[in-house]
Amino acid sequence: MKNPITKLVESIGNEQKSPLPEKKPENANEVIQLLSQITDPEIPVINIHELGILRNVTWNNTYYEVTITPTYVGCPAMGMIEMSIRQVLDQYSIPYKIITSLHPSWTTDWITDIGKFKLKEYGIAPPSTQKRIQNLFEGQGIVECPRCNSANTILISEFASTACKSLYKCNECLEPFDYFKCH
Repeated sequence: MKNPITKLVESIGNEQKSPLPEKKPENANEVIQLLSQITDPEIPVINIHELGILRNVTWNNTYYEVTITPTYVGCPAMGMIEMSIRQVLDQYSIPYKIITSLHPSWTTDWITDIGKFKLKEYGIAPPSTQKRIQNLFEGQGIVECPRCNSANTILISEFASTACKSLYKCNECLEPFDYFKCH
């Protein structure tokens, strides 16, 4: 019997995305819902709204202003995300302007609870809710294994598959895993 994480990982690429609505969005909330179907290219189980990259959508009398913020300056996924936003909005002939905002800087606090759940199910330890500014540079503290929930883990490398993640190893199940760093 396969565990839920294995099933989830195997389903990536095989799952059908929700079809785009036939009706053109009529307000900013509907545009946000539409853009929420765009997933992060590096973590395909979480969408740009759940990850906190899609900051805001507002109507400016003649076009929608779509504000996005990278998870870190120089994030290579932003080009793909912006292209995906353009493709979706162009498909509906929606007038828009995309603004990449670096202030305030993206923070892991913007990841929704659903997003954190999806990260864990995918095998990435979500950022700790215990992290505070005063101890931001004192290490990550206890990072639980997303597979077996053990706190008996060890930091292998500050940098993992992307700059926003660290590589850990669980001393219980012996599996390596990424940890989404707080920032």
